Amino acid sequence: MQAAAGVLAAAGLASAQPALALLDTPDGYTARVDKLDGYSFVYPDQWAPVTSSGNDIFLRNPFNVDQNLFVDITSPSSSRYASVEDLGSPDAAAARLLDKYLNKEFMSTRIGIKREGEIISAASRQGDDGRLYYDLEVRMASYASRSPYVATQGEVMRDYGLEWDRRFLTTLGVANKRLYELRMQTGSDTYAQDKPVLDLIRTSFRVVEVEEK
Repeated sequence: MQAAAGVLAAAGLASAQPALALLDTPDGYTARVDKLDGYSFVYPDQWAPVTSSGNDIFLRNPFNVDQNLFVDITSPSSSRYASVEDLGSPDAAAARLLDKYLNKEFMSTRIGIKREGEIISAASRQGDDGRLYYDLEVRMASYASRSPYVATQGEVMRDYGLEWDRRFLTTLGVANKRLYELRMQTGSDTYAQDKPVLDLIRTSFRVVEVEEK
């Protein structure tokens, strides 16, 4: 707990600061400090970058294929956010996120596929940098029919098996009139043991105003 507290203290960057300070990270962790876009967080040393993802940063745990994280930032030319409260309440933000998962990101055109999701939690908190963050958690599961090519839809729907079951943890913050999204995922079956690491990453996430050049 002392190491985690050290991370939080180091990550508490005053919103008035023009640049991000280097993070004092605990043993076994690496600091990601992006001074150009204005965010920082820590992550486990063994997590490896994926350079072909198209996200600002994408990291995955090579020892757990279900565990990864990425940071997504809205375009500076098309966003005018003042605070995460522009998204509405945490519950409203979580509902939109779940809708995006069900109807866009994880929607499947495969025959005999069914996707289900639920909001586990949605809360706001003030970071020790004085900024407001939303912490959202969603559970998603995918089911596939063992007989997708049978004669009737009723037969397809009758015989489903679980394909995957995952937890998605999202932290939202606003700086530079842009919305920052830190999203992590892990398997629901390992969630309890993974949660301390994911919580440490989440609470170390900070956004900050950057100087215009």
